[in-house]
Amino acid sequence: MKNSIRTRLILILTSIIIIFVLLNICMNMFLLEGYYSFKKKLVLGDIYNQVELLQEDYDLESIRTNPDIYSYLERLSANNGVMIYVFSVSNDGFLTYYNFAYPNVDVKSVSFKIVEEQLVNYVNDYYGVRHLSRDYVPVSETDDYQMYRVYDNRIESKYLELFGRLDKSTFVFLRANYQNIRESVMISKDFMMYIGVITIIIGAGVIFYVGRKFTQPILELSNIADRMSHLDFDAKYNVATNDEIGKLGTSMNMLSMQLEQTISELKLANIELQSDIEEKMQIDEMRQEFLSNVSHELKTPIALIQGYAEGLSDNVIDDPADRKFYCDVIMDEAQKMNRMVRRLLDLNQLEFGVDKPNMDRFDIVEVIKSVVASSDILFKQKGAELVMYEPSPVYVWADEYLIEEVLTNYVSNALNHVSGANVIRIFTKKYDGYVRISVANTGSQIPEDELEKIWIKFYKVDKARTREYGGNGIGLSIVKAIMKSFNHECGVINNDDGVEFWFELDSAN
Repeated sequence: MKNSIRTRLILILTSIIIIFVLLNICMNMFLLEGYYSFKKKLVLGDIYNQVELLQEDYDLESIRTNPDIYSYLERLSANNGVMIYVFSVSNDGFLTYYNFAYPNVDVKSVSFKIVEEQLVNYVNDYYGVRHLSRDYVPVSETDDYQMYRVYDNRIESKYLELFGRLDKSTFVFLRANYQNIRESVMISKDFMMYIGVITIIIGAGVIFYVGRKFTQPILELSNIADRMSHLDFDAKYNVATNDEIGKLGTSMNMLSMQLEQTISELKLANIELQSDIEEKMQIDEMRQEFLSNVSHELKTPIALIQGYAEGLSDNVIDDPADRKFYCDVIMDEAQKMNRMVRRLLDLNQLEFGVDKPNMDRFDIVEVIKSVVASSDILFKQKGAELVMYEPSPVYVWADEYLIEEVLTNYVSNALNHVSGANVIRIFTKKYDGYVRISVANTGSQIPEDELEKIWIKFYKVDKARTREYGGNGIGLSIVKAIMKSFNHECGVINNDDGVEFWFELDSAN
């Protein structure tokens, strides 16, 4: 099985072993030499510090003649694979030096011209006279010594060398062979390759066996789960262990029994519940919509009735004709409230597609005048100036009462938000068998990112101001529902001096 857990487990673990072996080989090939160089630099620096401490208490001759000190330096040389030379230069250029790499050999008394030449060259290098016969690269430098990686052309070998100055005439020269590290790297690489191949073979076999044992119960549980998904609850897992897989098998057996008992009950309950939920949601939604729309739409006529009634109560009108006019307005608004409640029921059904609007042909200009006349007292209270373009009669096809609702909402909205020059403009425009009716007011614009949101039920751009005039964010949603029932558009535009709301109706016969 290509995508089975066992196959992936074997491939992943085998890949990890291979990567680990290859990583070790690469680290030996590319990092071991650098690590060896780093450790050798530390060793050379430490030996120099120890020689320097000895030199502070003993002169060169005392170091040579003291058996304990000499033996200590011999051990340092032998145990660390470092040749140690401590030498001095007299004023006449005579060189006195000792080699602690070879016990009991006094270089002063032996014709060891090669070493002497090297030491003289290093003294010259220290004083700035570059010795051109040697290829070396500085690797470390302190105030007391200099360390180089050197290639000796004479013997074609690499060394790590340290040259330091203990005082004006005493010097230290340390040399460690750098060439044999390459041989060690190659031996280590070959050894790691053999060990790696053996490890991969043995590891793959062990992983295959363990993976098979590990995944066999999982496959059995997977098969039982598949049968349960097809509502076959007779399948049971034979629990043989008390580990995590055994506990999972026990749980699946219990689950199988519980599901078999529960599913039949759930099917019956689900059918009944789904039906009840849908019915309840529809009823609740219709109730909420109805209550919200009624509470919103009754505010304007109630305000008119209250205003005219207060005028009558305060005896502000002496003229009988004006008093009769006030009474007529109150009666008219009361009748509108009565009609409004009944028609809001129709509107609620309209949004749910239960009822259809009545399509009549009427003069939209007369409807606009009627809405403006009923809101006259509100214009006076706001101190708003009305600019109305009154063309010749403009006939449209629509439900007259619903269009009156749209205009009432637009005018009320304009009055609630008018500011600045306090001007409200109402005008119509004909084009291509349609009429666009617009209600614009001066004042603040609506943020561009909220122009589409204002049609959502209960959405309020300025919550504080909406609360101030008692709005609840339903009026424009009613407009949207009405225009949708006519299959016509409505919208809003930000003008330079305020906001313009519009809607369109059919005008052609």
